[in-house]
Amino acid sequence: MFNIKILNYEKQYLLEELIKVFLRPDQYRLLKEEDIPGDDAIIFNESNSADRNEIKREIYDKLSELTGMKPEWGILTGIRPVKLYGEMLVSDGQDKAKEQLRNSYYISDEKLDLICDIYDRQIDFCGDAPEKSACVYIGIPFCPTRCVYCSFASNQVCDDEIEKYFQALLKEVSYVGNRMRQTGIYAESIYIGGGTPTTLTAEQLEVLIETVYESFDTDRLLEFTVEAGRPDTITPEKLKVLKEHGVNRISINPQSMKKETLELIGRNHSPEDIIRAFEMAKLAKMDNINADIIAGLPEESPEDFINTLKTVIAMEPTNITVHSLAVKRASRLKDISPDFHYRQAQIVAEMLDEGRRILEDAGYKPNYLYRQKHMAGAFENVGYSLPGKECIYNIRIMDEHQHNIAMGAGGITKVYFPKENRLERVPNVYNYEEYINRIDEMINRKEENLFKEVNINGD
Repeated sequence: MFNIKILNYEKQYLLEELIKVFLRPDQYRLLKEEDIPGDDAIIFNESNSADRNEIKREIYDKLSELTGMKPEWGILTGIRPVKLYGEMLVSDGQDKAKEQLRNSYYISDEKLDLICDIYDRQIDFCGDAPEKSACVYIGIPFCPTRCVYCSFASNQVCDDEIEKYFQALLKEVSYVGNRMRQTGIYAESIYIGGGTPTTLTAEQLEVLIETVYESFDTDRLLEFTVEAGRPDTITPEKLKVLKEHGVNRISINPQSMKKETLELIGRNHSPEDIIRAFEMAKLAKMDNINADIIAGLPEESPEDFINTLKTVIAMEPTNITVHSLAVKRASRLKDISPDFHYRQAQIVAEMLDEGRRILEDAGYKPNYLYRQKHMAGAFENVGYSLPGKECIYNIRIMDEHQHNIAMGAGGITKVYFPKENRLERVPNVYNYEEYINRIDEMINRKEENLFKEVNINGD
């Protein structure tokens, strides 16, 4: 057990995120200000620095020496490395941006190359976000079952409950879409996510999408995604509705192609169901399909992961997103095995390295990246795509230089003020029942904190 004390820095939770990269919670104790450290205590910031990154470099150097670990993301604990690089690039130029990430943030050359590659690809594909544009998110917080690693809004309820939520959602969608028109904001991309949106019936999907077109300015809409993540919710009727109503991108998310893993993580479909879902999507002429897979799932070896990846590539999705398993506080896996993501670090490293080589050999290039807390090995999630099939919505929400307008339970709108390069969060309540009961309040939050602010500031 390491006793650690950080001197003269108030927001110690920001520094503890880096400590957690090196040490499990049961391996250290963070001493409070009033605690007197013993002779064996590790003391940081004796120089009384106010520079957080300077203290983090000290933590990295010492814990790296003690553990032998050299995390490739260095002292960076933020979730948007590509955004950080882009802002440095604009202010300081490429050479200085790279030098700072390498020498001040301790980011490895491999991760730095990945950041630069993704940034260049994003600029080539969609450039800066157009003025008055927005990415739009509509949340369906229901799934057939809840996966053990899931921390999202995901509920298993009866059809009557879904219908109540659906009616409240339509009210918010109609209001927000019409107010966006009135304030001159248009949708560049729309993403219906969850949960699992294809938990809705074909009729409900049709009504929802028609309401979107009736309410929003979609004349300049470039991308319309519906997350059909669970293959057991996909039917030819639903795919027909999506295709006929202008949805040009969907997700079918295997996570794994190993039967035992699917059972273990709480999915009620088989690998064969995934293959059938892809076949149905191809028959429906859905030609832009994303597939999510996860590195580091319980009881999977690197060989299992590579088999999943190769099987998914053979189904010819245009996008493949490789997630590193994250064990969040709200997931059941956190209760089952609190330090699971620590034990998976080396396995995930092997999976990601080999996976990147296989994907690039197959023609897939990385186009967006983000990180999360509690990820196995403190690694990253990377979206790969075939050329020209990059996801605008994902690029924009990671870049954060555009309004992100979110509807539904758990949706968090981010209002962008370009003159100040500032974001303001406008959250909806997380619980779907609270959302139904407080729908007018959710609408009013957007009126006061989005539409009136946009009018006043002229942004």
